This record gives sequence, C-alpha cells and structure tokens, in this order.
Amino acid sequence: MKLQRGKTFLCLLLVLSILSGGSAVSARQSPAAAAPEQAKPPVSSSMPQTSALPSQSRAEVLSNRVVEYHIDASLEEGAILQGKETITWKHPGRKPVNELYFHMYPNAFASPETTFMKETGGKLRNDTMPANGYGSITLKDLKTEDGLPLMHRIQYVQPDDGNTADQTLMKVRLPRPVKGGESITLYMSFEVKLPKVFARMGYAGDFVMAGQWFPKISVYEPAGRRGRAEEGWNLHQYHGNSEFYADFGIYSVRIQVPDSYIVAATGFPTRAPVSKGGRKIYQYYADDVHDFAWAASPDFVTYEEPFSTAQVPGVKIKLYMDSSHKELKARYMYAAKAALSNFSKWYGPYPYSTLSIVVPPQNANGAGGMEYPTLVTAFGADDAAPGYNLERTVVHEIAHQYFYGIVASNEFEEPWLDEGFASYAEDKLMEQEYGLIPNTPLQSGQVYAPEPLTREAWKYSSPSHYAQNAYLRGKLVLLGMEQQLGSAKMEALLRSYVRKYRFKHPSTQDFQRVTEKLTGKSWSQYFNQYVYGSQMADFAVDNIQVRKLENGMYESVVTVSKKGGDVPAVPVQITFEDKSSVQKTWDGKQQKVTYRIQSRSPAASVVIDPLHTIPLENNHLNNTLLAKLPEKTETRWLLGMTRLAEALIGSLSW
Repeated sequence: MKLQRGKTFLCLLLVLSILSGGSAVSARQSPAAAAPEQAKPPVSSSMPQTSALPSQSRAEVLSNRVVEYHIDASLEEGAILQGKETITWKHPGRKPVNELYFHMYPNAFASPETTFMKETGGKLRNDTMPANGYGSITLKDLKTEDGLPLMHRIQYVQPDDGNTADQTLMKVRLPRPVKGGESITLYMSFEVKLPKVFARMGYAGDFVMAGQWFPKISVYEPAGRRGRAEEGWNLHQYHGNSEFYADFGIYSVRIQVPDSYIVAATGFPTRAPVSKGGRKIYQYYADDVHDFAWAASPDFVTYEEPFSTAQVPGVKIKLYMDSSHKELKARYMYAAKAALSNFSKWYGPYPYSTLSIVVPPQNANGAGGMEYPTLVTAFGADDAAPGYNLERTVVHEIAHQYFYGIVASNEFEEPWLDEGFASYAEDKLMEQEYGLIPNTPLQSGQVYAPEPLTREAWKYSSPSHYAQNAYLRGKLVLLGMEQQLGSAKMEALLRSYVRKYRFKHPSTQDFQRVTEKLTGKSWSQYFNQYVYGSQMADFAVDNIQVRKLENGMYESVVTVSKKGGDVPAVPVQITFEDKSSVQKTWDGKQQKVTYRIQSRSPAASVVIDPLHTIPLENNHLNNTLLAKLPEKTETRWLLGMTRLAEALIGSLSW
C-alpha cells in the first residue's frame, strides 16, 4: 500500500514541531524525494521494449497451492454482491484440525464499533469514511461437500482484542477432523453490502472496488514456517494499520455485472465476456496467488500493451483509466514497464502473464494506492497534470508484487517485510528512471518514534508510528545495510532472499539468515538494535576545547559521543580557523571518543557526518558545534536549524 504525500504540509509540520521543541510527522505521509514537478518518460532508457505477446498459461506449479476457490459473484442494484463460493482446502500440517477459520473482511465496515473502525476513527490515508457508508458481509449458507449444513456451527471470534462487536474472523466447527494432507471442500453463499469507498474497497457512483470481498480462509502454518515451533492457525482480526496474509492457491472467478460495465481483475480472462439479458459475464483464472480482487465501472477507458524482456517472458499490461487521466496513458505505461523490467532483473522474473492498473475516479480515492496479485490501483484521478506521485505510486504498488505478492510475508505481524522493502525498491527505481534522489536526512528525521519492526501492525502506538516504522524506518534499515555492503552486494542479497523464499512466506529471521549466509558474518548486533529493537543512530559533538601551546601551535581537544545504535564508520570533520580541515573516521564502538590535534590554527567547528551518509541517524541537531561560542542549547539549536533548513530547501522540488 502506498501512503499519500503532502509535501508542503509535511515541511511546515516538521519545522513547526522543531520550533515547538518536539518533532512530528503527519500520520499518513510517505517519504518523498527531490524531483521536478512534472513527470515525463525520459527520452532514452536502458529499459528494453518489445512487442512479444504474453503467454496465458503455465504448466509449472510455483507454490504449494493450499487452497482452491471457485466463486460466482453478481453485482446487483444497491451496490450488493451476491456470491457463491466453493472452497477446497488441503491441510498443510500433520495434526488433525477440528475447525476452520475464515476472514470476513467486509464486516470491518459494519459499524463504528468494529475493531477496524475504532482503531482508525473512520480515517485512513487522508480518506474519511463517508456518512452512512457502512457495509458488511453476510454468510447465507454453508455446507459440506455431501450436503451437511454447517450454519449452526459458525462462531465469530476476536483473538486480538476480545471486541465482540467485531465479526471479521469466523470459526467453523467441523463435523469430523481433517487430518494432515487431507482436503475438505465446503460450499457457501454470501452477500456483501459494499460500503461507500473507504480503505481499499467499496463503491462510488458506478465505480466498484472489490478488495478483500469474499470469505477467505485463514493461514494454517506448518511447524518451521516463520520460525514456528508448533503448527497451528495464524489468526487475526481486520485492524486499522494491518494488511493481509493468506496461502497461495488457485482462483476461478465468474463476475456478473450490468452490460455497460468493464471489469478489471486478478489473473487473466479465460474467455471473452458474454452479454445476455442486459448483463455481462466475465470469467477469470489465476494460480499461485493468495488473493483475488476486481474493479468495475462503465466509465473505464482501457488500453492494453504486451511487454517482454529477458527477465519478463511476456506480460500483457492493462490500463483501466478514469477518462480524466486518459491523456496520461504513456506515463502509466512507462512506469509499469520500468518497474516490471527492473524489479524482474533485481529480484527475479515476474511470474504472471498479466498486470492490470486501475485508476479510480476522483470520488473513489480511498480505493487507490493498493496492491493485489497482478492488479494495482493508482490514486484517484483528481489532478489532470500530476507530478511524479503518479509514477511513484504505480512503481510502489508493482514493487509489492514481489514482497507482498510473490514472497508473501505476514503483513499482520511483520509489515516492514513488505512496506519497508517495497519503499526501498521504489526509491531505487525512481532514482534510476526519473532521477529522483531520496532526501534521506529529511526522511530519517521524520522517525521520531522508533519501535521494533517485528511488532504486529496494530500494536504500534499510533498510525503515524506505524507509518514511520513499517515504511520509513524499514527502508532506512535496508539503506544502512547497503551502506555497509555496497549497492552491488545489496542487490545480490535481495535477489537471493527473493529467490530462496518465492512463494514461501518468510520471516525477519529468514531474511537475517540469508544476509549472514551471503556475507559470511553475524548481523545479530545490527538486527537486534535496528530491527528487533527500537534504536536509531545518534552521534553528538559534546565539546571542543582549544589551548595555545608554548611553541605557538594550538591543541584542539574534541569529544564526540554515541547516543544511539552502532554504525561501523562515523565521519568526523574538524575545521580550523584558517579553513583547513581534518577528516576522522570513528568506528563507533565506544560510547565516547576524544581527538587531540595539534595544528597551526585553532579548531573552529566540528561536524559529524557532514555529507549525511548515515541513513539511520534521525537527530541531526547535535551533529555540529562551534568552538568559540559556549555550548548552549540555543547555539546548537540554531546550527541544527540551519542545516535542517538547507535540507528542506533542497526538498521543495518534490
């Protein structure tokens, strides 16, 4: 998911917060980069262009395919979805299970009392729940393959917070246990009353975004997955900050809509849509995916282009655009091709034959900036001449095709493995293709409330703290690793990680193990401080003392200290009154170090990390000190504000 940006507001908020003695950041702002205002595809690029047609099927089985869905969905008057679902689940563990669990995500919008609504307060990503915009899902029938009714065996459970008003997780007691390796098939019918568009799903006028819309089985984790000692269900409600986690499988979905509607969906169509009696029926199929989403509108302007590279065997890129953005087709297409080409080169081949991009209308902004398997949404078409946020959103969501889609980490419990990695990949591509250099010092300065990255998404202190950590701090941790490894080795590390854990649902510990194997050394200290712990780097100039020696020389004594986590190389620049300077590199192992330097000129100032090379340093106000003024809070504050103002001025062209 992509967080929206508000560059002017963010800068003003950051400055005002420092002026008031604190530091703050908008709860839903994502880091930005220095960039021109308007975006145009570059005249030339190393990205190859071809016109090869994509293949529509693969014989290769890429995942364990734990689950198979066959769904019939019909969009009815009043924004109602009538659905029938046949689900076959194969038990991936060894112990018999006596119940199944299903996510009933639309119930998050059923009332102000659900866990999702209470945690968000009806606001998410600068979007507000429309008045009387509630929606829900109702299970109408549930039975076994041989017709045994199960409706009397369902129970809504709330393992995270005990909120009985929350019905986003449903337990079904089975008439007989399912043994390890066995399969069970259930038949169900359901009705979804779509909410007005908010938080990824709903309707706005004639536009429909069906995300997380059907009864979806929870994940049963075998022993060993993500470090689990004993097998069992991974069970969570739908929370305000959290996104999703599901097993890979097969989806065959038939979607019936009014005849004038155009449908975009996960996977590929198995036949041309069929019109009958004022209705149109679409049939889609997808395998080796862990979700299925679709959007529909009578107003879509559609485009398709085939795309292929050495790493992308063949993909049909589909645009479903609001008419107000149809003139921006080339920009969307270029961003998609650049992302597919480079991410496939960096992280491994894109394994699917389609990629759909949906541009919601202006009044459906809450459906934008979201990722689903083989389908992403841009932000609502509310600007006829958008800046680089158009490309940045598309690139970010396509990065999710890897870390959310293919690697498929648990976004409930370790959101940084998706959002932090996607944000890192986004910045890399935007710099390469569009020349947008991330303003890392400004971004790190926004992390004023660091918390462990392995914290469950809903347990962060606030939505702002979740965004700071899962997105920003997660990305900065990867940048800190890149600083130590170099860009080529970092790229090799991420490629190895994705290759090893494609379709495997890895954990943070799995990523650490890949890192240690590739580098041949322990990363425990780094991960303990910055990933499992809540530290950031913070180095300060404590004191400068100068005295004149009898031989006419000067002795300058400089003391610097470490107030945060470790960094293996800390640049220290000592500048003298005659404008000469000395560069020192501190290994950062001790809490404090003192430099004694004899020179013909007295020390005038000391700056730690003058080029801002330490990505995880989030407090730059104590990095600079002048020798001739007494060390007062006002002096240090003014110097820090000067450096911050320089950084802000450099960022005003986001």
